[in-house]
Amino acid sequence: MSAAPRRPVGAFALVAVLVGALAAVVLGFLTFGAQATAAPDHVPVAVSAPPPLQGLARQVASHGGTQLDWRVANPAEARNLLADKEVYGVLELRPGPAATVVLSGAVNPAGTQVAQQVLAGAAQALPGEPRLEMLHPASAAARIVPLAASALAWLGSLVAGAVLVRLSAGRRVSVPVPLAQVLGSGVLVTGVLVGFAALWDSSLPLTWDVLGFLFLTVTAFAALQAGLLRLLGLRALAILAPLYLVAPAVAGQVPELLNPAYRTLLWSWTPFRFSTEGLRCLLQGVPGAPDVTTGAWVLTGLLAVGLTLTLWPTRSPRDLPEAQPTERPVEIPAG
Repeated sequence: MSAAPRRPVGAFALVAVLVGALAAVVLGFLTFGAQATAAPDHVPVAVSAPPPLQGLARQVASHGGTQLDWRVANPAEARNLLADKEVYGVLELRPGPAATVVLSGAVNPAGTQVAQQVLAGAAQALPGEPRLEMLHPASAAARIVPLAASALAWLGSLVAGAVLVRLSAGRRVSVPVPLAQVLGSGVLVTGVLVGFAALWDSSLPLTWDVLGFLFLTVTAFAALQAGLLRLLGLRALAILAPLYLVAPAVAGQVPELLNPAYRTLLWSWTPFRFSTEGLRCLLQGVPGAPDVTTGAWVLTGLLAVGLTLTLWPTRSPRDLPEAQPTERPVEIPAG
C-alpha cells in the first residue's frame, strides 16, 4: 500500500501569513488610512452681511487659503445654503459690536466641528465676542444614530444572508426563501434600530418618514447582499464584510476632510453616506433636504438591483433536458 502524499504544511503556513498581511494592508487603507490622512481642503463656509457690510464680508472671505471655500451672500441666502448643507456654517455680520456663528445639527458633526473652529477664529478678528446660534440642535444620540443605524443595518442583514446561505448549502432554494429573508430583515432589523434610537434618546422624532427611510435602507442593503451571496456564495463575505468597517471611517467624515484619493475611490460611492445623511436630515426635522431625496433614490436603486440578482430565475442541472443518444446505423457484414 502506497503512503499518502505528504502535504506541504509549511507552504500552507506561508500562504496563510501572506493572506493575513494582505488583509491588514487592505483594511488599513480602507479604515485608519482615511482618518490618518484627514485634513481640511476647501471646506464650504459662508459669510453673510447686509449691503453696507459687503466690503467687510469680502475681506473676511479673502482669508483661509485652500482650506476654506468661502461664499459671500446675504443673510437669507446664507441660511438657505446651510439648510441645503451646501455650506457647513455661516458667519453673520450685522451692524453692531458682535458677529454670529450659525451652525446646524442637520450637518455632519465632522463638518460642523471644523466650521465652528474656523468661523469662531475669523470672528475673533472682529469687534466684540461672537455669538453662537444652532439651527436644528442635535443631542449626542442624534449625532450618533444616523451612522450607527447605517452600519448596524448593513451588519444585521449581512449576518442574516450569510446564515441563510450556510443553512441551505447543498439544497435547492426556491425564490420565496431569499425574498422572505430580505423582507424579514427589513422588518426585524428596522425594529432593532428603532429600539436603539428610542433607548438612546426618547426625544428623537421616530415619525413615519424616519421609519420608512430605515426600512428602505435595511431592505436595500439586504437585497444587494443576498444578490451577491447568491452569485458568489460565502465568498461574497470577502467583499461585503470589509465594507462594514468603511462606514465609520469614510461615511462618518465630510468629503472636504478626506484625502482626494479616499474622496474619489470610497466616499463617492459608498452606500453608507446616502443612508446616513438622509436619516440625519429626517431626525433633525428637515424632510425636504436634498440628501433625503438623493438617499431615497440611491437606496431604491440598490433595492431594485439586489432583488433582480436575488430573484432572477436560473436553471438547475435537473431542469436541463437529458441528452439523447444519437442513433447510428448498424452495419451488417455480408454473407
